[in-house]
Amino acid sequence: MPASLNNCPAPAKLNLFLHVIGRRADGYHLLQTAFQLLDHGDVLHFTTRDDAQIVRTTEIEGVPTKTDLIVRAAKLLQAETAKRYPDKVCGADIAIEKVLPMGGGLGGGSSDAATTLMALNHLWESGLTRTELMALGLQLGADVPFFIFGQNAFAEGVGEQLQAISTPELWFVVIEPGVQVPTAQIFSKKELTRDTKVVRITDFPDALNEFGKNDLQVVACQLFPPIAEAIKWLSKFGEARMTGSGACVFCAFSQQDQADEVLKLVPSHWKAWKAKALQHHPLMNLQKS
Repeated sequence: MPASLNNCPAPAKLNLFLHVIGRRADGYHLLQTAFQLLDHGDVLHFTTRDDAQIVRTTEIEGVPTKTDLIVRAAKLLQAETAKRYPDKVCGADIAIEKVLPMGGGLGGGSSDAATTLMALNHLWESGLTRTELMALGLQLGADVPFFIFGQNAFAEGVGEQLQAISTPELWFVVIEPGVQVPTAQIFSKKELTRDTKVVRITDFPDALNEFGKNDLQVVACQLFPPIAEAIKWLSKFGEARMTGSGACVFCAFSQQDQADEVLKLVPSHWKAWKAKALQHHPLMNLQKS
């Protein structure tokens, strides 16, 4: 009988700050950032199959099945499971309710991949530990290990060296400026600052959401004026900044009603929403540490 795991969250993340502190010989940038989980994101549904097929049952505009991180994550875990249990047949139907925008800096694709790895590791009884799943996830993208790590984190390296941190109980208003930002384009610009001073985890104040800056923001704003417009508008209500390489912009509030009031005022040409800070990934308990 097929087994199912439905309504699996793939939460968004914010980069509370994002510093580029150097560049490796292979061209990858060295980063320092603080990842914040949100109670807003995509939702995935998984059902095992009696054959070895991985079938995405939902069409996603602009994302061919072959290149989808969800499918790639499932096939990566499938191959790893086959090494451990050669006689086990692992397949799955995967449906997704896509909420997070592509090219938004919210980690949508990475979060979907992480949720896929965690859910199928459980359904298939593959037996991988959290650390092993994180290593698999890194093959798909630098943000994937964070979602499997399952806690808000101070990240270094290319984003895969993680230390758990506690973050304040905040509400965030997030604006989607209506543009998609190709990450590679931002990192390739010569105007990008790559020598921000290294910080330590002990440097963080209680108001972590106001710490540091996003080094990618200046370049993204030059290339995509709607991002600059959203930051300027949202800055009327607090410390507004871009997340990741863009395009989404956020501002933190200590009370839900404050966020609600700002949300009512957002100009209608932008999509906007509010989300509460999470301390742990909703699927964290599925994993063996």
